[in-house]
Amino acid sequence: MASTPPPCPPPEGRPVEPAEDPAPSRARQPGADPTTGEPCLRADAVRNRARLLEAAGRLVAERGAAGVTMEAVAAAASVGKGTVFRRFGDRAGLLLALLDRSAQRLQAGWLSGPPPLGPGAPGVERLRAFGVAVIRWSAEQLELILASQSDPARRLAHPIRQAFLAHVTSLLEEVAPDADYELQAQALLAYLDPSLIHHLTEQRGMPLERVEAGWTELVDRVTRS
Repeated sequence: MASTPPPCPPPEGRPVEPAEDPAPSRARQPGADPTTGEPCLRADAVRNRARLLEAAGRLVAERGAAGVTMEAVAAAASVGKGTVFRRFGDRAGLLLALLDRSAQRLQAGWLSGPPPLGPGAPGVERLRAFGVAVIRWSAEQLELILASQSDPARRLAHPIRQAFLAHVTSLLEEVAPDADYELQAQALLAYLDPSLIHHLTEQRGMPLERVEAGWTELVDRVTRS
């Protein structure tokens, strides 16, 4: 799920360069992993990115997501503002990168955690558990998620949602192989949209338990369980 390219191994005979961000006029493009051909970041760039995310995480804890700006993160990390823009593009990219770190823990649960969220349970049970886990994760990260959703097209294409979509699609393919499981997966994910969860829990005053029960009922109806 992580959207950060892996660090490049240094070429043979050449040391890793110092952990300094290059000036804009001489910025280097990321190289490619020699084993996969995928784009990758220098080790110093990976360290700088982690440093910026740590600073942004502290700001979220202290001020909330609304208090996180590119300028504030640069000041907290003691770097130039241009460094933050080069790493994340814009504020939405920075906030999505923060979300990616917490989403990786959620992904680890369904990839290798205990059932029913993790492997070993029937597909329908895993689907029920997945939705409940996402609803709880969204409730915990709601402010950060909503602050990062300035561009709907970008949000729908982000690796976090693509990982959710791939997992739900694979479970539906298992339990309902004759259905159009790709479109059904999109419909199920619409129920898990953080904006809807915010509307139901904050604006409509629904308890989270009711939202979770609604997910379970929806899964049972879609899968005819």
